[in-house]
Amino acid sequence: MSLFKKIFSSDKKETLDKGLEKSKSSFFGKLSKAVAGKSKVDDEVLDNLEEVLVTSDVGVDTTLKIIERIEERVSKDKYLGTEELNTILREEIAGLLSETHVGEDSDFTIPSDKKPYVIMVVGVNGVGKTTTIGKLAHQFKNQGLKVVLGAGDTFRAAAIDQLQVWAERVDIPIVKQKMGSDPASVAFDTLNSAVADNADVVLIDTAGRLHNKVNLMNELTKVKRVMQKVIPDAPHDVLLVLDGSTGQNAFEQAKQFTKATEVTSLAVTKLDGTAKGGVVIGISDQFQIPVKYIGVGEGIEDLQVFNKYEFVDSFFKI
Repeated sequence: MSLFKKIFSSDKKETLDKGLEKSKSSFFGKLSKAVAGKSKVDDEVLDNLEEVLVTSDVGVDTTLKIIERIEERVSKDKYLGTEELNTILREEIAGLLSETHVGEDSDFTIPSDKKPYVIMVVGVNGVGKTTTIGKLAHQFKNQGLKVVLGAGDTFRAAAIDQLQVWAERVDIPIVKQKMGSDPASVAFDTLNSAVADNADVVLIDTAGRLHNKVNLMNELTKVKRVMQKVIPDAPHDVLLVLDGSTGQNAFEQAKQFTKATEVTSLAVTKLDGTAKGGVVIGISDQFQIPVKYIGVGEGIEDLQVFNKYEFVDSFFKI
C-alpha cells in the first residue's frame, strides 16, 4: 500500500519497533486466537476481532469504526481470507488515522513566526509530565533553539525539584519560586525572562492535580491570562501528557482535561512498558487533537515526534 512506501529513519524506527513490542505481541496473540481454525473472515471472526481491538485499548467507538470498514470490504469480497486480515487491519487503521488531526511533523520543529513559542504542559501527576518537558527541552536545544523552563507546578516541592534536575541535565535556565507560590506569577516571571533573553521556546509546567475540575479550569485560565500580559497570544500550544500504560484511564484523563481547558496537542508516554499501545489509535481518532509526541523508552532521546505511518508500520510489523 502506498501509505507505507516510506523510508523511515533507522535508529528512530528501531526504537519505535522495540517500544511497541509488548503491544504488538499481545495484539497478535489475541488476533491469532480470534481467527484460529478459520479460513475466511465471517461474522464470528469479526465478533472476535471486535473483542481483540477493545481489549487492546483501541476504545469502543474507534473499534466500531474499524469493524464497519472491514465489514464493507467483506461484503465486496465474500471470500476474504483470514491470512489477509493483518494487511486489511493495517490499511484501515492507517486510513482512519489519515482522516484525523494527527501530528505530521517529522522533527521537533516550532513555528518560526512566534518568538518565544510558549508551550503550557498539563496532565495529572505521575504521567511523565516533568520527564516529557525535560526531554522536549533537550530536543529543542539540539535544534539550536534557546529554551527556558518555568516551574509552574508550585503545589508540590518534588515537581519543582524534578524540573530543576532536568534544567541542570539539559543545561538550560529555569524560572522557579518556592512551593506554594502563585503559579501565574511563575508563568509571568518565566515569560518576562524569556523575552529579555531572546529565547525561542518556553515550556511551562502546571499543577497535576487540583481538587476538582472547576479549580483546575480556574487555575489554568488564570495562568493563561497572566501570560498574555507579557505575550498577547500565549500559550501557543497547550500540550496534554497522557500515560499510555493506563489504557482506558488515559481516555478519561483526556476527557477531563479537554473539558477543563483548550488542549491543542497530546503526548502519550510510557508506551514501551505496556501492551496498551492501541490507546494511541483510539485517542487520535476520538479527540481530534493531534498526538504530537510519544514516549517509547527511558532514554533522553526516546521521546519521538508521532508519525502515524511509522506507528502503524511498527504496530503491525511481523
